[in-house]
Amino acid sequence: MKNLVILGAGTAGTMMLNKLHKALNPAEWKLTIVDNEKEHYYQPGFLFIPFGIYSREDVIKPKKEFFPSNTNLIESEIWKVLPEFSKVHLSDGKIIDYDILIIATGSRTAPEETEGLTGGLWRNDIFDFYTLEGALALAEKFKTWQGGRLVINITEMPIKCPVAPLEFAFLADAFFEDKGIRDKVKITYVTPLAEAFTKHKCAEVLGHFLDDKGIELEAEFNTGRIDNENKKIVSWDEREIDFDLLVTVPTNKGADYIETSGLGDELNFVPVDKHTLQSSANKNIFAIGDASNIPASKAGSVAHFASEILTENILNYISNRPLSARFDGHANCFIESGHGKAFLIDFNYDVEPMPGKFPLAFIGPFSLLKESRTNHLGKLAFRWIYWNILLKGRELPMGPDMSLNGKVLDNFINNNIL
Repeated sequence: MKNLVILGAGTAGTMMLNKLHKALNPAEWKLTIVDNEKEHYYQPGFLFIPFGIYSREDVIKPKKEFFPSNTNLIESEIWKVLPEFSKVHLSDGKIIDYDILIIATGSRTAPEETEGLTGGLWRNDIFDFYTLEGALALAEKFKTWQGGRLVINITEMPIKCPVAPLEFAFLADAFFEDKGIRDKVKITYVTPLAEAFTKHKCAEVLGHFLDDKGIELEAEFNTGRIDNENKKIVSWDEREIDFDLLVTVPTNKGADYIETSGLGDELNFVPVDKHTLQSSANKNIFAIGDASNIPASKAGSVAHFASEILTENILNYISNRPLSARFDGHANCFIESGHGKAFLIDFNYDVEPMPGKFPLAFIGPFSLLKESRTNHLGKLAFRWIYWNILLKGRELPMGPDMSLNGKVLDNFINNNIL
């Protein structure tokens, strides 16, 4: 019997476990998943916690709830992968042999990478919302905060869900307006990017939206350190921005064992072929989701679409066929804009976000690159879809490839965006 091992039982790992459990012959393949956490977090929900929209209970469920009943689960931390021997060494001393390895251990925030970020102001006047602990602490802070200079700072790219910091800015604007203290809050959005978002057409739309809401944009700001004493963020070229309350998106990195194993880049993301998801260095290793270095958003939608491609390519690999399934970098993201409305964007490696309807032409019901109440309801509905469909490896009525169906093309072709 051969062994297929999945490292990580987050979004991507759980989806792959369920898909491969259905696809592989149990008489030929033993399927094992390794993870040391008992709880599964609905990470998109962290965004809503500081504003009192979601609670802790809304974003947590037991991981085992989403595993097939006969899953071979190993609860342990991972120490090291030895790709030359096709072995995984666990922290408890156990060694696992594999014929195929899928790395799905995601990414983590690494605030320790920025000088001063975890100093005396950490979780007092400096918060993150990419962790459950940070989001809950910020919710408590917002209950009593009476205003001042609110700075939202992306330390460096890439990060999980690149739209989330913008969503946070928009939700903060609405939150303080509803509390009647918006005139007492100066909101500044600080990013290392040259504009508000990674995709230019989307950045144009959302940049104007920042202006309309009175949110100041500080672009091309590469954070070097945090001055706790004077409450400033300082860039590598010594630009300074004052804050009273700093909401940070720290450096994102892959798991530590990836560095120990020599499998990753400088941020511990695994280099793979961006279309097949096969490791650039080891043919029997694949990476999916936030753990890989593909030039796509580190978002749940990307992991979902990629899981369909990877499942097909795993079966191709097992059968000694070419890895013919090709991932196009498809991502779609709802972008909360406050007051019960949201945007929606749909794009891939080569095609920028564009206006139109999604998923059905003329009907939608969702509008692309346009603010609507329906988009907001779609964002809220996605939590049910995530728990009940995506994690369990069930199919949605759309394929993994981005479709131009319903999109308005003429202006984009003329501007050479396609």
